[in-house]
Amino acid sequence: MDINTILIIIGAAIALPLAFFFVLFLKGLLLKQSVDSAQEKAKKIIADAKDREKEILLHAKEKAIKVIDDAKKDEHERRQEIARLQQRVEKREEVFDKKLLEMEKKQSQFEQKERELEKKVEEINNIKSQQLNKLSEVAQMSQEKAKEKLIEFVEKKAKDDLFERMRHLDQIAEEELEKKAKDMLSTVLQRCASSHSSETTTTAVQLPSDDMKGRIIGKEGRNIKAIENLTGIEIVVDETPGTILVSGFSPIRRHLAKRALDKLMSDGRIHPARIEEVVAEAKKELSLDIKKAGEEAAYELGIAGLDPKLIHLVGRLKYRTSYGQNVLMHSIEVARLAAMLGEELGANVSVCKKGGLLHDIGKAIDHEIQGSHTQLGYDIMKRFGLPEEVAYIAIAHHEDKPTTLEGVIVKVADALSGARPGARKDTYENYVQRLEELEGVATSFDGIDKAYAIQAGRELRVFVRPNEVDDYSASKLARDIADRVEAELKYPGEIRITIIREKRVIEYAR
Repeated sequence: MDINTILIIIGAAIALPLAFFFVLFLKGLLLKQSVDSAQEKAKKIIADAKDREKEILLHAKEKAIKVIDDAKKDEHERRQEIARLQQRVEKREEVFDKKLLEMEKKQSQFEQKERELEKKVEEINNIKSQQLNKLSEVAQMSQEKAKEKLIEFVEKKAKDDLFERMRHLDQIAEEELEKKAKDMLSTVLQRCASSHSSETTTTAVQLPSDDMKGRIIGKEGRNIKAIENLTGIEIVVDETPGTILVSGFSPIRRHLAKRALDKLMSDGRIHPARIEEVVAEAKKELSLDIKKAGEEAAYELGIAGLDPKLIHLVGRLKYRTSYGQNVLMHSIEVARLAAMLGEELGANVSVCKKGGLLHDIGKAIDHEIQGSHTQLGYDIMKRFGLPEEVAYIAIAHHEDKPTTLEGVIVKVADALSGARPGARKDTYENYVQRLEELEGVATSFDGIDKAYAIQAGRELRVFVRPNEVDDYSASKLARDIADRVEAELKYPGEIRITIIREKRVIEYAR
């Protein structure tokens, strides 16, 4: 190893400690500088914090002073409000005290007046008892008997007045109802009467098989529409096996449709063109049948000289029913009865017979022309040149008091024909049961002596015991019986309730 190397090594050995101490010295200086800087920063932060603390304390003091001022202000306002409320309460207490004093004063006055009133009532009662005693001595009747007599008199007087008032009201009501009935109900009741039930507005048509229903309906309903348009009725096809229904108010149209359907089913060809041909044929056949029926009725009764068109109208009655009774058969029966009654009573038999046959002729067209069948019948007979005494019967058979003897006879014959048992779809047992029920309703009331259902149940005559039922009670009893009949019984048309009060006194001179 040479000297340079040794010197370098020795120099390095000396330089390294010196460099180490120098580095430590520098780090010490730097550390001292950072500590001094940190102390200065800490002093500055502390100074800033003290300044901030002073500001916060100052702000807090200002805020506290403000809050205290606001609280003092609120407290002052509340004290003022309490003072105002206290003043109002004191004023109200004063007013209440005044009113209380006034009420106590009025109460004392009322008590004094009440004592005075009691004294006066006692005096009046004493005077009243004295007067009653004097009246009893003068009338020689006790107070209870006098009261009974007075009540009886007042009750009788009130009943008489009420009965007269009821009679007056009934008269007014009857006039008003009659006027309204003529204007509104006569046409409706004649054209759509209760006789048009489901049985008399539909006709069943028997089919050879259920497949025929589809053929009658046709493709897209063409066949059934054609039949309905040509006949003017409605065909009801439902699930009833082997049957369809022909529905319509006009029995002639229903019969026409039934004939046409029977022909179509027997022929087998069912299409719109064939339907039109068959309906035309059925119309001709039906017209001939109607004419034949009218001619046979006139021939059977021995009536000649009637216009052929009028004979045709008579034949139309074959296809008209009223309460289930065939109108043509009913008219023939009425004509026969009227002729027999006319012979017995010395009336014009020819007028009775013609009037009996034609009294319901208006029913042949009442479905087609507006008006009651009575007025239509009168107009028809006048149009065909029949005399007034015959035409009047069409109106007379529904009048209460016909003006001619022949009118009365036909009215009676009409009632006999319609009222006999079995005439209007009513068996003998049902007929008797209906009359018994009607009489039973009447006899269920007190004071009834006997009750009779006459005119096939169209009228109920009730005999009352005159000692138990007076005139007022009789009027009220008739209304009560009518209400009970309406509520409990079923009947066609109307029922007339007649109360009969009769007192007979019989003595014998010997």
